[in-house]
Amino acid sequence: MSAVEKLLKYVKYDTTSDENSTSVPSTKGQMVLTLELKKELEELGLETKLDEKGYLFGFLRSNSDKKLKKLGLLAHVDTSPDMSGKDVNPRIVKYEGGDIVLHEENGIILKESEFPALSGYVGQELVVTDGTTLLGADDKAGVAEIMAALEHIVKDKDFIHGDIHVAFTPDEEIGRGPHHFDVEAFGADVAYTMDGGPLGELEYENFNAASAKVTVRGRNVHPGTAKDKMVNSIFIAMEYADFFDRKDTPEHTEKYEGFYHLNEFKGHVDGTSLDYIIRDFFEESFEDRKKKMLEAADALNEKYGEGTVTVELHDQYRNMKTKIEPHMYLVENAKQAMMKAGVTPDIKPIRGGTDGAQLSYMGLPCPNIFTGGENYHGRYEFISVSSMDKAVEVLLNLIEIFAEQEA
Repeated sequence: MSAVEKLLKYVKYDTTSDENSTSVPSTKGQMVLTLELKKELEELGLETKLDEKGYLFGFLRSNSDKKLKKLGLLAHVDTSPDMSGKDVNPRIVKYEGGDIVLHEENGIILKESEFPALSGYVGQELVVTDGTTLLGADDKAGVAEIMAALEHIVKDKDFIHGDIHVAFTPDEEIGRGPHHFDVEAFGADVAYTMDGGPLGELEYENFNAASAKVTVRGRNVHPGTAKDKMVNSIFIAMEYADFFDRKDTPEHTEKYEGFYHLNEFKGHVDGTSLDYIIRDFFEESFEDRKKKMLEAADALNEKYGEGTVTVELHDQYRNMKTKIEPHMYLVENAKQAMMKAGVTPDIKPIRGGTDGAQLSYMGLPCPNIFTGGENYHGRYEFISVSSMDKAVEVLLNLIEIFAEQEA
């Protein structure tokens, strides 16, 4: 079965993660798909280990006489809660240019003018949604590509490889993917996440990340007698938001530029909350951003009274660059595997995070490789069939390269 055929199968499973859940995995659907993957791995002859939290490990033992590094390959089964992953209805279209009508009745159109990257896919087959859900290629494409590579290796008895350790994990989209990952039990020396975007992406840098919960306390009084008594928390919250440069936000930044992102604003006169995420590639400026969040609260507390504004900061993950740099052969091996497949490596920072970032800090160096998709987390998500095929080819090349390098 090809990678795209596997993807079309896997996206039918609703594996949306839930940040408000306290269970692990955060939703039951993730375990349903994981059990299916366990069965498929065992049918290929791999040893498997699945724990109650939904972490599935598979082990394909070496057929080489050499002492080789144990290579890990990882992907996550959950999809983003930003949009529904239930009742996904994908289809493959031959893209000839222009716009793609996803849902004619609802007027949902993937427009080339709004997504100019489409122009690079003329003549290719694309998997698209019907516009009512996300597709889920993030990261079921990574799952499908790893499974397709394993199937190829198992069928080709002449394919020489070292130990290959596979992990399919839950809750990456809510930042919890590695929280219960047993690195020692996984047993790999090094690994790669298959969780990138368009063809050629190769990443070993990512944001430093934190979240901030800002709470503003007000005082509600009947508006007819409110003079000098009412304290409207909504206006104070707006003042707080205005402390930060409006251009220092996701929609105005790119490449190595960090940002503050006001993700949610809700409240009433008596109380308002603002949920932020903070992102920056550089440690010093990352710490400075967090400091500014606290300074803004201090300024408003001085103006309106102590305790009016409180800020709860939580670090989420760190830039994995410092953990990858001592192992740059991982990046070089991936570059070589891509070039052998006729793919030009596109090394860029991840404007986000992957499980690999946290795992690198847990002792498992873990760069990130493309899966072939675009516009993840929304109704306009799509993925190229040929890019998926190239991802499988790159994986096979990578495994061969590691089989030539003694540990």
